[in-house]
Parts: sequence; C-alpha cells; structure tokens
Amino acid sequence: MSRAKTDIILERMMSLHPKLIDLTLERVHRLLAALDHPERALPPVIHLAGTNGKGSTQAMIRAGLEATGARVHAYTSPHLARFHERIRLAGSLIEEEALATYLNRCLVANGEAPITYFEITTVAAMLAFAETPADYLLLETGLGGRVDATNVVAQPALTVITTISIDHTQFLGETIAEIAGEKAGIIKRGIPCVVAPQPEAAMEVIEARAARLGAPLIAHGQHWHVSRERDRLIFQDEDGLLDLPPPNLIGSHQFDNAGAAIAALRALGFGDTACEGAVTGAYWPARMQRLRAGPLVEAAGACELWLDGGHNPAAGEALGEVLSSLPERPTYLICGMLKTKDVAGFLRPLASISQQLIAVEITGEPATLGARETADFAIEVGMNASTAPDPATAIAEISSHSPNARIIICGSLYLAGRILRENG
Repeated sequence: MSRAKTDIILERMMSLHPKLIDLTLERVHRLLAALDHPERALPPVIHLAGTNGKGSTQAMIRAGLEATGARVHAYTSPHLARFHERIRLAGSLIEEEALATYLNRCLVANGEAPITYFEITTVAAMLAFAETPADYLLLETGLGGRVDATNVVAQPALTVITTISIDHTQFLGETIAEIAGEKAGIIKRGIPCVVAPQPEAAMEVIEARAARLGAPLIAHGQHWHVSRERDRLIFQDEDGLLDLPPPNLIGSHQFDNAGAAIAALRALGFGDTACEGAVTGAYWPARMQRLRAGPLVEAAGACELWLDGGHNPAAGEALGEVLSSLPERPTYLICGMLKTKDVAGFLRPLASISQQLIAVEITGEPATLGARETADFAIEVGMNASTAPDPATAIAEISSHSPNARIIICGSLYLAGRILRENG
C-alpha cells in the first residue's frame, strides 16, 4: 500500500470540514459511537494540555516510562514531516498500512457527515490505540482542552497542564484566565492533575475548577519544586529530593517541563529509573534542534543551523533566553509565521540578539503570512529585516557574508516541518 493511499484519504477527510469552525465534542462522540466506543478501551491515559511545553513534557514522560520497560502510545499534533508522527503505537510510529486502514474505517463510519480533520483523525488514533496493546497512552490536546477532540476520556489516570500563555485567541479567548478555563477543561472529577509553573490568573482558574471537581492538584511551587544548580536538575516534592542530569532538550525552560514530567511520573508511582530516563532520553524535533547533516546544513557551510518551531510570545522569550546562553556568534533569523499569530510579540524578545531577520513565506500553507509582512513586523520591533523567496536562498545569503554565523530557522511548526523534509 503506497503512501499516496493515506494522502488520498486525508485529503478526502479535509473535504468533510464544517463550513463554520464550532468547537464541540458532538461530532467526535457521534463517530466514536458508530465505531463502538474505542475511547472506552484505551490503556491508562495521561492527558496533557497547555500553551507551551506540551510536546516536550510529553516526550519526557514517554522517555521516563519507556526507561522502565513500559509500552507507551503517544498522540501529538501537528506533525512536522509526515502525518504518521502524530500516532506512536507502543513505541513506534504507526505504519503506513495500519494508518490507511484506521483512517478508512473512520471515513466509512462517518459517511458524508460534517467533521473536522482533527476530529476524524483523532478518532482514527483512538481506534489504533484501543486495538494495540500498551501500558499507557500519552494524549496531547490539539487546541484548548474543554472541547478538544481528545477530551472524550472519562477517567484518565492523570492530567497534566503545562504553562499557559496567550495563543489561539480567536478560539480560546483574549485573556490568560479565559484560555486557562479552556485548558483546565481536561481536569476530571477526583483525578490528580499535575500543574506546571503558571501565571497567577491561570492558576486561580485551575485551582477553582479542581476544587469544584475534587481533583487533587500536584502544583509547581506548592507540591513540587525544580531548580538548576551547578548544571544539575534538582527536583523536590513531599517524597524527597532528586539530583539528576540536566534535560537533554536545550533551554532553561526545559527544566520546568522536566519538573512537570517528573511530578507526573512520581504521581503514577514510578521511581528513580523513570525520572532519570525522562531527562536523559527525551527527543523532540524542532525544539531548539541543531541540524547537523543534510543538504541545508551543507549549504550553510561553517555556519551553525538550528531549528525551532515556537510561535507565540512565550516561545519567543524562551528562544531568546537559549540564544543568549550560547557561545557568542553572529546570530541570524530565518522566520516564517502564520497570519493568526502575534508576530511582533514573538519577535520582540529576539530583537536585541540578532543581526538580521530574513522573512520567508511558508509554502503550501494557506494561512502563511507574507514575507514582506513578517519583515515589517520585525522592523517594527527594531530588527534589521529583509525577505527571501525560500529558506535555502536565505541560508546561502547569510553564509556568503557571515560564514561563522548561527542561523535560527523559526516562527512556525509548519515551517519547521518543511525544513525537515527539505533537509532529508
């Protein structure tokens, strides 16, 4: 079965999209019922929501669980290079033939009824997870939480809320409190919830919902603490202190993500092996990832080439902190973003540490911001900015006049996916 088979099915699913985007679980429940409720046959679920750090935290929890020998399913979105990345079955990405089968079963069961692409593909993932043996399922929300298509599991083993910030305001609300209300929608009655560092407004909303539902909180700053000391990770909770290696995911913000992952593992009853595995074994592409081989790396010559998919103001701040901590080199940004993002908010923390930004469009993405518009936002926040027709041209331009530069390709997971495909 060729890969084109799944591409055809996915394109067909796109055509079923409702004319209006209304966030609801009704379509998901309808299709799950037609498929005999696979969501009721899942292994123990760890459900994650949040604005920043969901993917990294999930990757660390998975690495920790797998370090103990556990078989772990994982669901994440969006994908970078291939749709298959969204569905990991018992440790391995779903295979082409299996993916085509599950997608087609959902397409047949749904018929011509309106349903979003994310909803129907999430149900396909549920089918795969229900029919493949595993010890745990890590389930990451796509957007929000309360009416996210993943929020159909009545009794997860644990919920996790990573740091909340402003993003997706057109769907989730304009304020931290409104967004937190959507994210906190994954909290279930009586089920423990691990909470990463939060703005005060978000924490108030989370605490209020947890209290209403009698859900025990395991919150940063109250029930667990994490710090960086002499380049070690120090984690402490009511059960004691752990002195661990630093996370192998780069950036000071990854210490907070690691803290949430460790708190989750300890809440599930795992010990030192899992906790050390979480910080040493996690891999998560396009999160301050150094590219070391491939045609784009060759085109960069002696320049360092990095890739980061962050796209909101909090991600811009985290990226700025990482870049400031690296050995000094001339720093250049190649940036492409979507129209729906706070472009100036993302770029502002990067203005003082970059020599130049070269803006590009994200080919194939209807919601891409034009390169000239991105460059104008960069100029607005004080950057030296220009445009290029594509990332390869931008890399060649930078390497020709600054052969020892550090080049950061950033601004969107969709751009990151394109780079990973182009770079092989």
